[in-house]
Amino acid sequence: MPIPTLAEKLEWLKPAPATERERDCAARVPQGDYEIGVQVTNDILDEAMEVFVRSSRSYFGVSGDSMVAIFTANGDLINAACGTYLHAIIQPIIIKFVKKYYSENPGIREGDIWYTNDALYGGIHNPDQVAIMPVFYKGELLAWASAALHTTETGAIEPGGMPVTARSRFEEGLNLPPIKIGENYELKNDFLEFYSAYGMRAPAMFISDLRARCTTADRVRIRLLELAEKRGADFVIGLFRKMSDTAEAGALRKIRELPDGKFRSVVFNDAIGRTPALVRSCYLTVSKKGDRMVFDFHGTSPENPSSYNVHPQAVVGHIANFMYEYMFHDLPISSSTFSAIDFVFPEGSIVYPDRTAATSCCVYIGMQARNATQNCFAKMIFSNDKLWHQVAAPPGSQHTSQICAGLSQWNLAVSDVLSFALNTMGQGGRSAMDGMDAYGFAWCAFGRAPDSEQVESELPITVTISQHWKDSSGPGLHRGGSGGVQQWMIHKVPTVVSMCMGNGSKVPIGQPLFGGYASSPVPGISIKKADLLAQMKNKSEIALDHHTIFEKATVHGDWHYELVARAPQVFEEGDLLFGLSGGGPGYGDPLERDPHQILDDLEKNIISDWTAHNVYKVAYDPERKKLDLEKTKQLRDQERKARLARGKSFDVFQQEWSKKSPPQEILQFYGSWPDAKPTGPVIR
Repeated sequence: MPIPTLAEKLEWLKPAPATERERDCAARVPQGDYEIGVQVTNDILDEAMEVFVRSSRSYFGVSGDSMVAIFTANGDLINAACGTYLHAIIQPIIIKFVKKYYSENPGIREGDIWYTNDALYGGIHNPDQVAIMPVFYKGELLAWASAALHTTETGAIEPGGMPVTARSRFEEGLNLPPIKIGENYELKNDFLEFYSAYGMRAPAMFISDLRARCTTADRVRIRLLELAEKRGADFVIGLFRKMSDTAEAGALRKIRELPDGKFRSVVFNDAIGRTPALVRSCYLTVSKKGDRMVFDFHGTSPENPSSYNVHPQAVVGHIANFMYEYMFHDLPISSSTFSAIDFVFPEGSIVYPDRTAATSCCVYIGMQARNATQNCFAKMIFSNDKLWHQVAAPPGSQHTSQICAGLSQWNLAVSDVLSFALNTMGQGGRSAMDGMDAYGFAWCAFGRAPDSEQVESELPITVTISQHWKDSSGPGLHRGGSGGVQQWMIHKVPTVVSMCMGNGSKVPIGQPLFGGYASSPVPGISIKKADLLAQMKNKSEIALDHHTIFEKATVHGDWHYELVARAPQVFEEGDLLFGLSGGGPGYGDPLERDPHQILDDLEKNIISDWTAHNVYKVAYDPERKKLDLEKTKQLRDQERKARLARGKSFDVFQQEWSKKSPPQEILQFYGSWPDAKPTGPVIR
């Protein structure tokens, strides 16, 4: 079967035209019944999501980094429960591929269970896997149900499913096109055996999550059949059509309210895998005219021989994260909301790589497209009287994505992510208030930090610190939310293999807005041969503040500072790993922040005295924390005068800046400087 082309994928993102039957059924759904019907779909999905979280094994599942969805018989998304919006919008590609190519052979029948994780066929990357079930009522295909979740292990060349060193898709482990893994509501034993034998480091965890997806999709199917039995198939068909039309009308109305024009944002990445390298990871131009929008990615760096590439529909999935959190927050999660939005991807770029490209770490590039989108829309809607309050800086998107693999204290094979650092990122500063501290996961607004005691009971680690990460947030009139920090001690086993994926150790991913400051980059920190366990056994007085540990090295051992993306290493009992989640970038000039709020931040250990003095220019008694407002005004006036003295005209700045170039050794994946055009083929 042919792999879907980009043209097919972009076409399948759009809702199918309404049939005569759909229009007729929709016309016969009264408004009151429609509103009740919409709520019924919400209830179905919320129940299924609860089933999903409770039946998942991996920490992404336990944390709610998932999505459950309902689709029309044609495969268009009608509503979803999130979790993450990452899978919204793009899953119709998978269903429409199955309908186009598999309707005759092997056929689509009642009781089928379909499964896939391959980004070439419409997914994000291979850890993100989805189970899909057709919903038949009295022999008629009425709808589809799906459950999507990130499972950490895929059998790749490195544990954890996102191999940093992969150069092509052939090193990433399981890449499964849409395939039927169950019939008559039963999973096929041969496929379960295939998964177990494939090379997974933790097959029990993998199979548990697979079953959780199938159980969840089936719960949606059962509830939809109950609705059809109660109200009839025509009501369900009409309800779905009316939901689709309502979502489209709402999106068109919102887009029309935006000013026409072109809005740009350029975002850079600081590493390709474990190689420090500058790439223009997203050059985005959003053109808006009337009720149409075009996202154009020309100017983005070329693809590279690593897993830090992203397929186009995965870029769209990341953009959906922003659109549903902010612009479309009050609209149904539906294919129709994107009907007026088109996308242009330059072939051979980091956002449209070759089919053989590795993309398991694509989320680090996709997130930058999401953040660029947020900055474009901030410029677009700031002048709108109705929408300006929705302006916010992007979330803190850099983090320690640490993998723990080996045998647990229960002698069970494990390979899972330590997800606290993912689900405690800071929200970006907002137009009227600060960003939320430790608000969630940039990829999953509804994600939640796992319970530390549960983590300790299942994985061979002890959580010795869990705090806000001081000075992680970007200063501003409205500061970004603080990120979090945990200290993990290898415990109860002799050794564990650990590695880390990520970026943002040198260049923060999220850009601040309107004079705000960027948030802190995220370093990779570990301590081998640490003496913390010995201090605990000796009942020594131990500093349990991360700032003190970092600044004064109160834990002794072999300290390692490196990029957040790190190679698999063996850690022994007592060794320490640090998980850091990015704070949100700031909004507005820090010199305009209320000094009383800064004292509150000091009291909550969100910022340090250094930041209060040197960035916010606040004067206060350090002992009593009493403000000196007159001295603060003098310091801020002096800083404003110093800024003017340092300033230069734009023409002078441009003349000087255009002659500058980063060192050549970090431009190996950038493309030509400065326009980021390909300089040669990528050899895989």
